[in-house]
Amino acid sequence: MSDLIAKTTLDQRIAALVTPVIEDLGYELVRLRVMSGKSPTLQIMAEKPEGGIEVDDCARISTEVSATLDVEDPIEDNYTLEVSSPGIDRPLTRLKDFDTWVGYEAKIETTELIEGRRRFKGTLAGTEGDEVLIEIEEGTIGLKFEWLSDAKLVLTDDLIRDVLKGRKDAGQVDEAQFDEIQTIIDGDDEPPANTA
Repeated sequence: MSDLIAKTTLDQRIAALVTPVIEDLGYELVRLRVMSGKSPTLQIMAEKPEGGIEVDDCARISTEVSATLDVEDPIEDNYTLEVSSPGIDRPLTRLKDFDTWVGYEAKIETTELIEGRRRFKGTLAGTEGDEVLIEIEEGTIGLKFEWLSDAKLVLTDDLIRDVLKGRKDAGQVDEAQFDEIQTIIDGDDEPPANTA
């Protein structure tokens, strides 16, 4: 399992328990983290293989994962379970994510120094074998997937617009909502006239 999906030993142990449950329901685990605090939170991000996830899907995953964790009991203290979508400025945790989001801006961090730096920000250019390609000021570079410690999309107007257009095309956002959001992104003073 990729360290980007589950970083710590506890995260990896829990991921090993819940991944089959999530996959049996028809979803994919994107990221899992146990967040410490007054009361620990188990944060699970999941999505459908083709992308996207709805509130009902999250509830379904939560119910099934809770039942498994009640039996296995990997977290000693009481904890809160949060199941959510990866969001628009999502983490990139699987090699395939870097192909899915080609052309969008991302921030990538590596575990070791690569040519004097650990942080890279640029446009995703896909993958080549086990390397993630990113276009930075100096040109396109390849970073071995195993070198990555963190990667996520950068929230840009183009990303928001394209994700919302995809949701509109899938019938998840209606035309009026899309137009209203488009107006905000474009910075227009006047919202579109309600034609209904």
